[in-house]
Amino acid sequence: MSLSLFDLTGRRGLVTGSSQGIGFALSKGLAAAGAEIVVNGRDPAKLAAAATELRSGGAVVHELAFDVTDHQAVREAVDRFEAETGPIDILVNNAGMQQRGPLEEFPADGFERLLQTNIASVFHVGQAVARHMIGRGRGKIVNICSVQTALARPGIAPYTATKGAVANLTKGMATDWAKYGLQCNGLAPGYFETPLNQALVDDPEFSAWLAKRTPAGRWGKVEELVGTAIFLASDASSFVNGTTIFVDGGITASL
Repeated sequence: MSLSLFDLTGRRGLVTGSSQGIGFALSKGLAAAGAEIVVNGRDPAKLAAAATELRSGGAVVHELAFDVTDHQAVREAVDRFEAETGPIDILVNNAGMQQRGPLEEFPADGFERLLQTNIASVFHVGQAVARHMIGRGRGKIVNICSVQTALARPGIAPYTATKGAVANLTKGMATDWAKYGLQCNGLAPGYFETPLNQALVDDPEFSAWLAKRTPAGRWGKVEELVGTAIFLASDASSFVNGTTIFVDGGITASL
């Protein structure tokens, strides 16, 4: 199989929530495969810093600040970018948040924030970008799921619900949009060292539990998500649609 199948030269990818963590790592990885990158976040200063770091590595980077939970703002930002700069060929819906707490005491406003940030944003940005992709007859959408797409843990039931919903929305996207030439898939990380998981990384008891629970015996490194992201963003996955690939060191494969 030719490595040219994985070449993203000439493609442009929007990665939401890309100023840090998994989103930044995926932006860097897609850029290394040849793609122009559109970084996104709500904080222009953090976004500018991320863009500067990516450019220092040779990437062509555009900055697009908008709130992924604001449907109108998303639509306007995407439409304006497409009109003024050019097509978005790849979308990585990465923006997300976590809030922990016992389900019986979980605050309703916290649940609503999780719904808006983790699942409604995938609808908002996915729809806005897909409208343009459909007209061109091609496009790649990669929705970032989670090990919690398949499994639950104590204290994060609402988060688990949102990530399960992302996987099913991914199936729905594929079902509706494959006929237009789009491939829509999920990438589900296991436990990775990111700012979102910093409290768990710093907890020796949890880290010890994770090492025993994961067949690979360790936390994942964000760079280990890049290969799967490139596959799903490239021509190599031209007949892969509506599936979710777990990159989790084997945790969902074992009891």
